[in-house]
Amino acid sequence: MNPDATAAALAVLGDESRRRLLDYVRRARRPVTREEASAAVGISRKLAAFHLDKLVTSGLLQARHGGHGPRRVGRAPKVYEPSPETLSLSLPPRRHDLLASLLTEALTAQRPGESARESSLRVARERGEALGAETPGGDVMAILESLGFEPSDAGSGRTVLHNCPFHPVAAQAPDLICGMNHAFLAGCLAASGNTDTTAVLTPRPGACCVELHTHT
Repeated sequence: MNPDATAAALAVLGDESRRRLLDYVRRARRPVTREEASAAVGISRKLAAFHLDKLVTSGLLQARHGGHGPRRVGRAPKVYEPSPETLSLSLPPRRHDLLASLLTEALTAQRPGESARESSLRVARERGEALGAETPGGDVMAILESLGFEPSDAGSGRTVLHNCPFHPVAAQAPDLICGMNHAFLAGCLAASGNTDTTAVLTPRPGACCVELHTHT
């Protein structure tokens, strides 16, 4: 889920009945009908249906017509099951999933004669290029926002990235992770057509190790 969808899902879970319904459906390990859910939680079928559909709208559950309950108007009853989406919220934003994906690809796609570090930097740049190519001439700031970098105009052509999505791993292996981050952002800028902006390694406490410098 993206951050906005995650925040919306958390708001839905502010209701105790919805939390209990979600927990019941997840633990059932099979599609659950409204009747089963309402009986398990101890609320009316109508109220259970309302809350279950709210959970579906938020992306926490998915629904379909099937199962073995009593049919209504010739159609199989509506059943609910867990959504394959993962709900995760981190403040400030962290992208350990992206970092894990980059490192895994670097290990599995390492070329003959290429060191592990060289493979990591290459894969990070290639992934950044692929992302930048999706928005040629587009708004790189929007990409950075979506990844959790929290970019901010610092004046004089400098864009500071106030958050490191790869923290705290970056703090444990700054040479490798900061290098990959730099390669990733440089590739993204180059492929998006923002040739006047470069990614510059500028390590400082409490922020991303990379700044963007725009030459006018």
